[in-house]
Order: sequence, then structure tokens, then C-alpha cells
Amino acid sequence: MAAATPASPRGSGAPDFVVGPLDLVAHVDEALAVQAVAFGLSQDEIDVRRHIVLRHLDHPQARALGATTPAGRLVGFVYGLPNNRAHWWSTVVEPYLRATGSERWLDDSFVITELHVHPDFQQRGIGRSLITTITDAVVQPRSILSAIDTESPARGLYRALGYQDLARQVLFPSAPMPYAVMGAPLPLRRR
Repeated sequence: MAAATPASPRGSGAPDFVVGPLDLVAHVDEALAVQAVAFGLSQDEIDVRRHIVLRHLDHPQARALGATTPAGRLVGFVYGLPNNRAHWWSTVVEPYLRATGSERWLDDSFVITELHVHPDFQQRGIGRSLITTITDAVVQPRSILSAIDTESPARGLYRALGYQDLARQVLFPSAPMPYAVMGAPLPLRRR
């Protein structure tokens, strides 16, 4: 896992966050609090996601990073793992990827399972630092993820890093909005 990296937005001087390894099992509630604010989740949704996150972290190759302020507040996190076609996410997206001729992206890929930054800390390079740091440390030649299928700062960031749409209008059970599945060769593109 990568060592902690201090960062400041656009070279502004003193770092306002540090990206480093995160024991997500120990900090799952802090991380889900960030996700709840960033995504507008209810307590019931948080409770469901808590079980999902903990189940994912049982995978021996799961990786997690956090972004913390100098005072130690978790303001962003990312986690992911090598893709497995038997996992629920893959079984949902596979027909959509097959329909676009992109099914091969499910093999030998690192999935960005979750990436969230607290809204008060967005637009500071935290998301970029989290995703590039985690993918720089994996052996897979490519990365895939899903994001709400709307033009958003997150999708803009992913495109800037080299992610391209592999399938759009992907419907996940119980998700109120469609998603896009995106993929990028690794290492991710830098500015």
C-alpha cells in the first residue's frame, strides 16, 4: 500500500489533506458518514451499505485509502478490489457491457467500488489523488467503475483521468437513477 501523501490544492502551500492507507473496517462508520453527505443517503441505506463494505473488505486484495485533514478528520475515501465476474456488480453490468462489445473489461480489472469526498472538501484534488494513488498500487492493467449516468464533476474527473464510457443507462436494482460503466487503462492519465 502507498505511503501517506500530503497534498494541497494546485500547489497552494501547506497541505490541507493527506492521502494514505485506511483501515476501512475500523473506520467504516466515518467513511459512510462522508458517503451519506456526498450521496444523500438515509440511515437505512447507510446500514445496508455498511454490510456491503465489510463483506467487500473480506477480499484479500481489497485496498482502501483515506484523505484526512491535518486534524485527522476523514474527508474522503476510496476502496476497490480486483474484479470477479461472480460478484454481484459484475453480474449486473455484464449484459450491458456485452451489448456494447466491452465485456472483456470485466477481466483483469481493478474495480473502484466506492470513491466519495465530503462536499465541503470537493474541488480540491482529493478525489483525483485518491483514485490515482489506489490504482498506481495495483497489478491489473485497467480499472473499471460505475457512476451515476449524468454529467457531473465526478464523471468529468474520470474522463480527465482516461476513463471512457463502456456502457450507459445501466440499471442497478433499487437504484433510482441509471449508471454508466467506465473503464481506463492503467496507469491513469495525469494532467
